[in-house]
Amino acid sequence: MTDVKRQLPYGSWDSPVRAEDAARGDVLLEWVGFLGEHVCWTEVLPEEEGRSGLMCRTDDGIREVLPAGWDVRTRVIEYGGRPWLALSDRAEDGLVFSHGPDQRVYRWRPGTLPVPLSPAGAWAGELRYADFAVRGDEVWCLRETVTDDTARTAERHLVALPLDGNAADDPSRVRELAATHHFMTGPRIEPGGDRVAWLGWDHPDMPWDTTDLMVAGIRPDGTLGEATRLLGGDGESVTQADWATDGSGSLYAVSDPDGWWNVHAIDRGGRVRNLCPRPEEFGEALWRIGLRWCLPLLNGSLAVIHGVGERRLGILADGTLTDFDDPATEWHFAATDGRRVAAVSSSPGRRRTVVLADPADGSVEVVRAPAGASFDAYATTPYRRTYAGSGGEPVHAHVYPPYHPGITGPEGELPPWLVFVHGGPTSRTHLVLNQEISYFTSRGIGVLDVQYGGSTGYGRAYRERLRRSWGLTDVVDCATAVRGLIAEGLADPRRVAIRGGSAGGWTAAASIAAEPDLYRAAGIYYPVLDPVTWRDETHDFESRYLDTLIGPWPEAVDQYEKQSPLAGAERIRAPFVLLQGLDDTVCPPAQAERLLQRIDGCTAGTAPYRYLTFEGEGHGFRRSATIADSLRAELRLYGRALGFAPAH
Repeated sequence: MTDVKRQLPYGSWDSPVRAEDAARGDVLLEWVGFLGEHVCWTEVLPEEEGRSGLMCRTDDGIREVLPAGWDVRTRVIEYGGRPWLALSDRAEDGLVFSHGPDQRVYRWRPGTLPVPLSPAGAWAGELRYADFAVRGDEVWCLRETVTDDTARTAERHLVALPLDGNAADDPSRVRELAATHHFMTGPRIEPGGDRVAWLGWDHPDMPWDTTDLMVAGIRPDGTLGEATRLLGGDGESVTQADWATDGSGSLYAVSDPDGWWNVHAIDRGGRVRNLCPRPEEFGEALWRIGLRWCLPLLNGSLAVIHGVGERRLGILADGTLTDFDDPATEWHFAATDGRRVAAVSSSPGRRRTVVLADPADGSVEVVRAPAGASFDAYATTPYRRTYAGSGGEPVHAHVYPPYHPGITGPEGELPPWLVFVHGGPTSRTHLVLNQEISYFTSRGIGVLDVQYGGSTGYGRAYRERLRRSWGLTDVVDCATAVRGLIAEGLADPRRVAIRGGSAGGWTAAASIAAEPDLYRAAGIYYPVLDPVTWRDETHDFESRYLDTLIGPWPEAVDQYEKQSPLAGAERIRAPFVLLQGLDDTVCPPAQAERLLQRIDGCTAGTAPYRYLTFEGEGHGFRRSATIADSLRAELRLYGRALGFAPAH
């Protein structure tokens, strides 16, 4: 006998996916690597104030590598970077890592307590380190020196720290190697050779606009010769560089001279060759220092992560690209021991998982299964959709229909929909199983995740659609996707809300101002809202980001006023909830409070709102209680605004 589903109004379905489950279910599994034969990764621990533990799977199960309490996390460029590295292929040699609270570099050996390698700053967090490499008795890395806890001004150097710890109490023993650009990645040392490579860029460029691939010789005394640029320059973004493992002296670079991040080989003579020319991305925007998508293997082949709007793992050898036979559609934080590839992967049918891929037999082994309780039976089946803008331009989106295995909506009723707007804005989201999305869809609320113009994953031309039009193109593209959903008969135009964080919060706020008849509510997380003041309030990495998103300052002052969500504050009628971390240095609370001041000062009426602040939270909430409280506040708002009564 076929099970008959109950009919209940959309939005009121009784779902087992609680806010606490959504907060715990997508624990951040990040920076993967190897310690001897074992795969290790960093894992955010929401129940421990968001501490980032270094985890490892052994024969005895999953355990934390370091003694209790250590926080493996760096604040370099505020978004962080690769925070740890094994010192050799022997586990007994241990590793180096950055510790979150003081940002110092520590060395750890099995059976011992970590000992500092870097000197303490004048205050906790003044000196920050990331993206390590080992050369002889030193660890080379990127050092960032900031002037205060807001990181509004900073200097960066490649430095060498002695592994014997002598620099911990004597800063003079830290060797400065290079400072070619205002921003740099960590060093890539030629295996068995005498050269080192790194990436650099300067204001007002962001790393997805223009970067330089630099190479310098290493003198016998360990100092560097003159650095020269091998690749990059105006309008070309090199997002990764790594040396070949075969002793040829070739350097692999992921760069986009043809509009797509492809893998190039540079030989000793400086000749450049695209190894797999395709209209696909083999890299991503370099938001975090030390990310890698192209991994040289010991047999001369390359493990590469590639795709359009998604990422799959493949092996590139002699011009032929062969993908792993695995359902994962996203691969992140990849690393290799030369033979195998460890990564975090996910798909529409599986949440974030640490896996180990072996090119020798094509196998993909689960190392760390998704965290928390499994509610996979309540997950919807998402799909990709491309809508056409008024000028025929494509607008990509991920559609997550409402779904519950035992409940359906009443015949003739259309569900409420929630538009997800990703941050960045030069970024993207992934079409994968996501407990936060299931929190809404399992209650009978559809989710439309818009990859608006400016998003990565679709080539340079698509991401540059946002150039000088932030607050315009993103707003129009979100509305285009919503109207496409309505035209397909899937959405009720009276039951649409929008949510976003950071840059997505900007778009959500701008959207309820620009489209007061389209959106009935909004969830706004730690937003950018006032671009004029944000230039001076935010951290160094993004302080000139608006030169490309809006225009150079002060020449484009009129555009700053026009494109700001604050400019349309008097048109906001939709109720919203505004959620803000009080320790946010990227989008400080003052940004959120300026919108509320405008709303409160409107003579034409006040849009109802709730303003929720969270002590101890920065840019992107890490604590499970914060995330759960925020989701519950959103759900209550959407119920009132979109006409449904949440079950709980």
